Amino acid sequence: MTKSIQAIRGMNDLLPVDIGLWQYIEKSVSDLMTAYGYSEIRLPIVEQTALFARAIGDVTDIVEKEMYTFPDRNGDSLSLRPEGTAGCVRAGIEHGLFHNQQQRLWYTGPMFRHERPQKGRYRQFYQVGVEAYGFEGPDIDCELIQMTARFWRLLGLKGLRLELNSLGTAECRRSYREMLVEYYESRRAMLDEDSLRRLEHNPLRILDSKNPQMVEVNAGAPALMDHLDPESRQHFTRLCDRLTASGIEFTINQRLVRGLDYYSRTVFEWKTDQLGAQSAVCAGGRYDGLVETLGGRSTPAVGFAMGLERIIELVQLQKPDFGLAVPDVFLVVIGEKAGDRGQLLAEKIRDAGYSVLLNCGGGSLKAQMKRADKSNARLALLIGEDELETGMVTIKDLRSNADQLSVTEDRIFDYLQNGI
Repeated sequence: MTKSIQAIRGMNDLLPVDIGLWQYIEKSVSDLMTAYGYSEIRLPIVEQTALFARAIGDVTDIVEKEMYTFPDRNGDSLSLRPEGTAGCVRAGIEHGLFHNQQQRLWYTGPMFRHERPQKGRYRQFYQVGVEAYGFEGPDIDCELIQMTARFWRLLGLKGLRLELNSLGTAECRRSYREMLVEYYESRRAMLDEDSLRRLEHNPLRILDSKNPQMVEVNAGAPALMDHLDPESRQHFTRLCDRLTASGIEFTINQRLVRGLDYYSRTVFEWKTDQLGAQSAVCAGGRYDGLVETLGGRSTPAVGFAMGLERIIELVQLQKPDFGLAVPDVFLVVIGEKAGDRGQLLAEKIRDAGYSVLLNCGGGSLKAQMKRADKSNARLALLIGEDELETGMVTIKDLRSNADQLSVTEDRIFDYLQNGI
């Protein structure tokens, strides 16, 4: 027997039982973006490899180890997108979206990284990205964080905490980098393999190490916050004041540096303790130099990305029945003629704005009523021989002990509105 082909490790199917929740979350995101005046942009999944090397940093883990990169038939090096910001900036420059304009944009879709698959971290994963271009002040930073806080409230999620930091400008990071290298060089024997590699190219990432043996070493490292330039310090202070006025609680985490080279000034993460090692649910910050790095005019920029799988998992943990796709009506039909009438009735009910799951493929009354109950529909409508003779429909409330009733088709809509 030929062995069946399975999905690539770390790239998962989304099954019908889960799609209702995914669609609810996606619709909630779309509504949220509309409420804040952000416009959707749709970007290619494949880009030139050079785009990510220039934007993210060619010595980052993402570019060095994790990208799916391949030559196309013309010999060009292409990569599946590992994140969305680089492509969004590329599109903005290419289509002139940033020239004397401010833009509020959002997108969603799959991203790809060749990481070790584990719960909450997959090789194909879905993100929502939100980006604002042309805004210099902390007011837009605050707006984005307010947006995420509103999203958690909308979904009824609890226990998420906000961490903030400022990375300052490229100039102050360069002087800080020198101090950091000096500090870690004096403790070289205490560094793990990853930290030794990062020491040469990206020492700030050592601060973000998840290795427990690095905790004590990092605790003594100089703090970037103590070496911020005055403008970055003022920007950060004003952001903190606005968040406090908005009633949004936060913690300043001076070890929060993010994994992408393009960040500057504000960085933030929303974290949870309920998803194990994968604690970050949403992360972002400023990248004021990125548009210029990729060939555009100097343009301030800020944004964030949310991992949909982690949000879905958190919703399922905290609200197991949330967002399930449940029909208003399950239509039971006994016999071929009943099926003909049921098909027409189902369309009438859908025309009125209700969802109907029509039994197809036959089955006994008992079997169909089991399907009706399993569907979680509120009402079951039954058409059998008696109903065909009388022109009536039997209606039963599946979520209460009310007696079933025999009604005309026109009365069905009263019960859909008010219950039995």
